[in-house]
Amino acid sequence: MISEKTFFIYLAIMALTTYAIRVLPLVLCRGKIKNVFLKSFLTYIPYAVLGAMTFPAIIYSTQGMFSALVGTVAAVLLAYRGKSLLTVAMAACIAVYVAEWILRVI
Repeated sequence: MISEKTFFIYLAIMALTTYAIRVLPLVLCRGKIKNVFLKSFLTYIPYAVLGAMTFPAIIYSTQGMFSALVGTVAAVLLAYRGKSLLTVAMAACIAVYVAEWILRVI
C-alpha cells in the first residue's frame, strides 16, 4: 500500500503528463497541417488506439477462447453489414452467451 504523500505525487505527475500531451500539439502546430501523410496518419490514430485497447479485452473477457472468437466473428460480420453499434454489441453478447452455454452442455 502506498502512502498518501506518494499517491498525490503520482497523481500530480500523471496530471502534468496528460496536460502536456494535450497542450503540446496546440503549441507546436499553430497553422493548418498541409502534409497529406501526416493528416492521414493523425486521422487513423484514434481507430488504431481503440482497436489496440479493445481487442485484448474481447479475447480475455470470456470463459474461453472459443466463445471469444464466436462473439468477435458475430460482431465483425454484423458491423461489416452496416448494422448499428447497439445491434452489433447485443448480438456479440448473445453469441458469446450461447457459445458458453453450448460449451457447458457438452
